[in-house]
Amino acid sequence: MRARGVLHVDSEVLVPFFDVDSMDVVWHGHYVKYLEVARCALLDRLGHNYMDMKAEGYVWPVIDLQLRYVRAARFGQRLRVRADLVEWQNRLKVNYLVSDADSGQRMTRASTVQVAVRIADGEMQLASPQSFVDAVERCISGGHADREDPKGGHPWPRSPTKSL
Repeated sequence: MRARGVLHVDSEVLVPFFDVDSMDVVWHGHYVKYLEVARCALLDRLGHNYMDMKAEGYVWPVIDLQLRYVRAARFGQRLRVRADLVEWQNRLKVNYLVSDADSGQRMTRASTVQVAVRIADGEMQLASPQSFVDAVERCISGGHADREDPKGGHPWPRSPTKSL
C-alpha cells in the first residue's frame, strides 16, 4: 500500500461518454485528467493553488507519473479519486487511489511528482518555494491535516467532493 499523506482530499468523477474507447472502457490516458481534478482540489485545500503559484513566479510541471491499472472504469461509473500529499519541501509528490465510488473497489493507483520552475528564467528549483512550504505547514498546523475521528475512524475533517 502506498503511503498516506499528511492530508488528503477525495474528489468524485463521473466517467463521461467521450472518455471511453471502442471497447467501452476508459482510455488509459484519461486517468491522468482524473488525477489532475483531485490534485487541484488538494491544492485548493492547502490554500495555495496553481494560480497562486503562477502569481508568485513559478510553474510546477509534472516530472514523473506512475500509474498502475487494476480494473477498467466504464461510461457512467462514479469514481472516487483520493489524493494524498506525501512530499512538499523539495518537490510536490502526491499519491492517488482511484476507486469505484459505490463499492469502494480499487480501480487504479498512481503517483505524480512535480517541481517548481521559476518562470523568469526557466530554472528548476531544488527546493519548493517557501510560500508553498508555509501554506502546507499552515494547513497542517491549523487543524486541516488528516486525523482519525475517534468515534468512526474516518478522516476528519471530511474532504470535499468535486465533479468533473
